[in-house]
Amino acid sequence: MSATAILCVDDELMVLHSLRDQISRYFGDRCQCELAESAAEALEVIEELEQNNIKLLIIVSDWLMPNLRGDEFLIQVHQRFPESIKILLTGQAESAAIDRARQQANLFSHIPKPWDETTLIATLKSGLEAMYE
Repeated sequence: MSATAILCVDDELMVLHSLRDQISRYFGDRCQCELAESAAEALEVIEELEQNNIKLLIIVSDWLMPNLRGDEFLIQVHQRFPESIKILLTGQAESAAIDRARQQANLFSHIPKPWDETTLIATLKSGLEAMYE
């Protein structure tokens, strides 16, 4: 098992499966891909990763989710894991939310839905390169 992970958070299971398939095709065994259908579930996954000494490299989060919006979730995660790369993948984010995530969560990128695999992988690669500079 890889000691690094990418976490995808979206309340639509079909979106999560697409992300997992695209990320797995490129990253394969180099990095595990974790999925969560809500911010609350994502926080549980993060705890589990931390307990298993798996470094959370990237979080790809939807914005419009029940209970906790993506920008608020990323801000919470940033307080504990400031070095992780945060990406909003959404078709409905308000520009104020994106700006707030940039300022308070060090948002790396915003990818609009629908996305294409080339853009997603290029953004992930760029994020990882920025992390290790």
